[in-house]
Amino acid sequence: MSWSIAQVARMSGVTARALRHYDEIGLLAPAGVRSNGYRYYEQEQLLRLQQILVLRELDLGLDDIAAILDRQTDRLQALRAHHTRLLGERDRLTRVAHTVARTIEELEAQEGTPGMAEINRPENLFEGFDPSRYESEIAQHWPDQQQAWDRSKQFTDSLSAEETEQMQRETTAAMIRMAESMMSGTPVDDPIVQSEIDAAYQLIRPTWNPDAQAFKKLAQTYLSDPTYTTNFEQIAPGLAEYYRDAMVVFADTRLP
Repeated sequence: MSWSIAQVARMSGVTARALRHYDEIGLLAPAGVRSNGYRYYEQEQLLRLQQILVLRELDLGLDDIAAILDRQTDRLQALRAHHTRLLGERDRLTRVAHTVARTIEELEAQEGTPGMAEINRPENLFEGFDPSRYESEIAQHWPDQQQAWDRSKQFTDSLSAEETEQMQRETTAAMIRMAESMMSGTPVDDPIVQSEIDAAYQLIRPTWNPDAQAFKKLAQTYLSDPTYTTNFEQIAPGLAEYYRDAMVVFADTRLP
């Protein structure tokens, strides 16, 4: 049995344009092309498309997916490996969802109290998040800053559990103060807001001394990367953008 490109697009949710692109880059060739010029696909191609979509769900790029699929010799074994990774990702996302739900419950329980509600155990805000994801992102976005990142990682790895917890508490407290400033309508260039950004900047200076451009790039990831955005938005909606704007002001006025 075979299916047209339109049928495959309809059943998979992958647009016909994307399927043609996959063909052009050698990722997913159709089973053949009919005399009328229309591509058609058979079960073999549908199974490969499923694997492509599975690997996309695991945040792999098309080049990496092509390399993985080209190396595999046993499709069933490969599917079992993908299934194991998906189950692991499901469990991780379940922990993250539990973390966010717990934060919502705490904030709702204290709703109506003056100022920003205080989290009982702020270190719990980050339970379930995978730090290795951020390491790879930093290496990708700032390949020229790898030595600085390595120094920063060495520093954080050297901290005791108590020191790590204290740092997390301080970080969350700073986020809450920024949220209070945002909710009270304080402009991002206000000295109070800029002092919070300066304090955050001073924390990273021992291991990384970013210039204005690098600091702005870091600020933009707070909005462009869903993982970072979620960390801010669970404190207060709009906080990621507020941080970004405040950091841009700091970069423009304080950094070379």
